[in-house]
Amino acid sequence: MPREAPYLAVADVLRTRILAGEWQIGERLPSRARLSEEYGVGRNVMQRAMDRLITDGLLEGRAGSGTYVRTPRERLRLVRSRHRDRGFGSSPGPGARQPGSADAWDSHSKVRVPAPEEVAVRLGIRPGGLCVNTHYEFLADGQPVQLSDSWEPMAITDGTPIVLPEMGPLAGKGVVERMRSIGVVISTVVEVPRPARATQAQANLLGISVGDLVLQIERTIYATDGRPVETADMVIPDMRREVVYEFGVDHP
Repeated sequence: MPREAPYLAVADVLRTRILAGEWQIGERLPSRARLSEEYGVGRNVMQRAMDRLITDGLLEGRAGSGTYVRTPRERLRLVRSRHRDRGFGSSPGPGARQPGSADAWDSHSKVRVPAPEEVAVRLGIRPGGLCVNTHYEFLADGQPVQLSDSWEPMAITDGTPIVLPEMGPLAGKGVVERMRSIGVVISTVVEVPRPARATQAQANLLGISVGDLVLQIERTIYATDGRPVETADMVIPDMRREVVYEFGVDHP
């Protein structure tokens, strides 16, 4: 049986001590040097153990000050479902909502943006093909909970009232309803979730630390004729939300 990495063993012991209340919320832990000596491990091992607990949301590092026990944050559930998310990319609306779901947002669209190669492949267009690129920042109870970077081919929407997702008569109604208004019917949504670490830019926008665990979801929406009509990259901070996929059952 493979032996557990030393830093994971140290992290487990520290986690037990923290959860037992040996150090209170907001209290600074002893220095890495002191803890390394106590456990008989190198400082690199101790640093990796602390980094693991920072990623898990138990600790937080403060530049020039040390490592502290972090205030626990409620990790809210985000359900991805065709039944609960019929708009696919729609902005949050008023009324009853799932706890922790976005209730406010900010967006910024640019038109005639050349598609990067990866985006072009996902949209089935040539690299450099013109798109509308929209950046979203979603909030729940005033706290940033999700980022999204959306691309729509202008070959589909140019010259129509829906060219800008957050302007015009169907502003904020979502891809399905907007596309239906110009005769494009949506049939399929494909999502590819991948774990990642927050970049500096993402950390700044989400109010988390660089390197914190995030879930990146690559989503592409297809029309009934097989054309991709939108692709987006969503970023969700793992410490604040757990993502659950809900599937309906088709009965004969």
